[in-house]
Amino acid sequence: MDVRTCLKSLLLAIQQYRDNKSTQSTSQLQKQVEELSELKCKRLLSSGQVLPSECVSGLVEVAGDPNCSPALTGTIISLLGQLACDDESRLMLHSSYNLTSSLSSIIHCHSATPTQPLVLQCLQLLQKLTYNTRIFHSTNYIHELIAFLMTNIQSCNDDIILPCLGLMANLCRYNPSIQNQIKSLDNVKQFYRTLLNFLDHKRLTVVVFTLSILGSLTLNEKVGEKLFDAKNIHQTFQLVFNIIINGDGTLTRKYAVDLLVDLLKNPKIADYLTRYEHFTACVSQVLGLLHGKDPDSAAKVLELLLAVCSVSGLRSLLCEVMFKPVGPKLRAASRRQGVGPDTGQKAEPGLALVQWLSSPAEGAESCRLQALQLLNELLEEALEAESVPACVLSFVEMLVPVVLGLLKLGVDSSQGDVHLRKFCTLFSHVNDLLLVLCDEDSTRCLVAHQLSAPLCLSLVESLLSCSQNSSPFTGPPPGTGDDLSQVCAKAILKTLELMSKLKQHVKDMETSFYKILQDQRMVTPLSLALTSNYRERVQCGLSLLFEATPLPDFPLLVLGESMAANNAYCQRDAEGSMKRVAVQDVSPLWTNNSLSDSPKNSNKTVNSLIERIQNGMELQDDVHVSQIIDVYEEKLSSMASKESRLQDLLEAKAMALSQADRLIAQYRFQRAQAEAEARKLGGLLKDAERGREDLQAALAAQVVDVERSKADMKDLLQHNSRLQRDSQELQALKGAYSTLLTRFNDSECRLKELQAAHISLTKQNDTLRKNHETLRKQHDKTVSALEDRQKNIEFLQSDLQQRDGDIAGLKQELQAEEDRGKEKESEKRELEETVDVLRKELNKTEQARKDASIRASSLELQKSQVEVKLKQKEDELNKHSTMIAMIHSLSSGKAKQDDVNLSL
Repeated sequence: MDVRTCLKSLLLAIQQYRDNKSTQSTSQLQKQVEELSELKCKRLLSSGQVLPSECVSGLVEVAGDPNCSPALTGTIISLLGQLACDDESRLMLHSSYNLTSSLSSIIHCHSATPTQPLVLQCLQLLQKLTYNTRIFHSTNYIHELIAFLMTNIQSCNDDIILPCLGLMANLCRYNPSIQNQIKSLDNVKQFYRTLLNFLDHKRLTVVVFTLSILGSLTLNEKVGEKLFDAKNIHQTFQLVFNIIINGDGTLTRKYAVDLLVDLLKNPKIADYLTRYEHFTACVSQVLGLLHGKDPDSAAKVLELLLAVCSVSGLRSLLCEVMFKPVGPKLRAASRRQGVGPDTGQKAEPGLALVQWLSSPAEGAESCRLQALQLLNELLEEALEAESVPACVLSFVEMLVPVVLGLLKLGVDSSQGDVHLRKFCTLFSHVNDLLLVLCDEDSTRCLVAHQLSAPLCLSLVESLLSCSQNSSPFTGPPPGTGDDLSQVCAKAILKTLELMSKLKQHVKDMETSFYKILQDQRMVTPLSLALTSNYRERVQCGLSLLFEATPLPDFPLLVLGESMAANNAYCQRDAEGSMKRVAVQDVSPLWTNNSLSDSPKNSNKTVNSLIERIQNGMELQDDVHVSQIIDVYEEKLSSMASKESRLQDLLEAKAMALSQADRLIAQYRFQRAQAEAEARKLGGLLKDAERGREDLQAALAAQVVDVERSKADMKDLLQHNSRLQRDSQELQALKGAYSTLLTRFNDSECRLKELQAAHISLTKQNDTLRKNHETLRKQHDKTVSALEDRQKNIEFLQSDLQQRDGDIAGLKQELQAEEDRGKEKESEKRELEETVDVLRKELNKTEQARKDASIRASSLELQKSQVEVKLKQKEDELNKHSTMIAMIHSLSSGKAKQDDVNLSL
């Protein structure tokens, strides 16, 4: 089943459910929602079609119904979570379909059971919808949602704490009204204590969410000053960098980057980061994340690096880290063809940026723009030095072909205005980078060597043709700074500025530059630039106008009329013209809620309606023919407003002349006013002179009084000095008395302590003397016992020597016994020297003697056994010798038998 058929069936099931909320209609609707979920339709809402919008509007209405079954609500929320796959769809679900309020009401209805899967589903989808989105304080059920989050964050259920913390972090970020509401609650101090306890949590995601909430709520308060002060901020930096580098996933890294970006907006914390000693190492590891293939992670890393570049003290450090490792490897890489995310040295962060410039990965457009902005900032910093380092030049040599390759992609007007807008934005960033490179001679030569005049000329002509053919209903109105004509004009002017800087360095560039300046189509971008609200565009337009004015075919008069028309149009738009408001307020989508607020989809809406009617699809009750007529009437009114704008172009000169007359009359009136004010000021001056004379006389009298007061003051000062000297002497005497008193008290305490110590030492001396006499008696007894033991040992030694002589076959074992005897002699000498441990050693010696006697008896037994074995062996040898003799006698005679016996 295709998507369109599935949407039609889903819309029919929604209508049947609205008419009759029975079990059958509920199951049928749930089945249709599950079938659409299985198709996994991406960017369905951003397609601008009516049918998906009607289906989503109906599903949101059904899910927000309190009487809807939880199973059906969960299935619908799962489908809506799949549809919120990109930023545009998330914004539409939040603003156009009011999904945030519906999900908040569901959570409020099931707040009694927060661990229910439906509540967790709603929290996860709300966290996705509210990321980087401003939530108004007046949104339905927002107060109940905040109360629910604070209650469950302080609970003990880990399953509900994580999504609640993430959603609370989204609500508090950049939202003063929500922050003030939380701070005004009674239990906010307990809430702060709970958050501070979460800082020691084992999950890094919980820590990041907690720090984000605390940063939003307390950064400019006393709690935040203590949490992010100079003592703790370095630990916070290390923690956030570790989470970015080793985070649990893309979500954790995303919130960690947002936290660090928010902290850098505080000047004090940014200054702390400039003095952070591990900043270079941390940034090097963060740059290593650019070598991955995930566009979301790379986009957040680039966002962090751009925020770092906004701090002047950090931009130079980042520049050193970025370009330091770049060397011969990059010069070799510049000669390769097709730089991609998988090529090059992964240890070089500069090469990773260049790889994202030409990355074919899906969703890498934002990474490409961020990489261009980052390179713009870093190269601007690097090229401001007096001498450009060789590593930077080698990097630029590798970078220029890749950047020019983006320009060679070209623009295809057949793909629509969205593609044209993206290309113009990319083109402007590329030109900004090339303009930075052209500010320095060495890098300008590298750009001029590879850039050609025909390429620039073809790009400008294609942009001019596309801007002339673009639809007036595809973007915001002119003059807002975001419409397609402004974007195209910016890209064109940036290209012309680049051509102006390279006109003397590239062949045929000067001719192409002056040729394109004289094109009649250049009037629109120049007039938009000169009447713009942006200073940079006005300066660029003035510089190009200075170049173009001397040219013979430059349409100067047409440019003046166009500028006057733009000024008149902007003035009339500011005054609130009803026709202009009618064009801006066209709402192309038909839903039950207030849907898309941009008129860029009106053409798509009308086309989808025509297609719907041609296909024979029945109009539902909520879509009437009158609504189609209203859209066509709005279309006609917008065409009428365009005709009125052309009429304004014709009336611009008359308005300018009338304005000049008004200025002359205003000048005359102001001159008369100035003369009257001058006469009035003259009278005031005379009055001021009279007052000055009176004040001067009063001042003289006060001077006399001051002199008298000075004389009295001197006398008082002398008397005061005498009193101070007496007071100082008194203080010195008091200090000496207190010192002597303390010394006397200390001496008395020491005397008492020494007397007590003398008494205790006397008692110890008597005790030691008695112990000494007792030990002397024990020593005498031990010496006599030692002599007896010595005699026994000598007797044992002689006995052992006799037994060693008898056992000749066991010399090795007897040698070991002799060594043991020597060890016993050494032990004996040690026993003589150490009297205090003699009793224990004698016991050991007695035991060793007993062991020796036992070994001796065992040796005698072994000797007898060996003698028996020797006799047996001798008998066997005799038998063998007789046998051998008999054998030899039989073989070689009696003489040989004698030889054999001798040999044996």
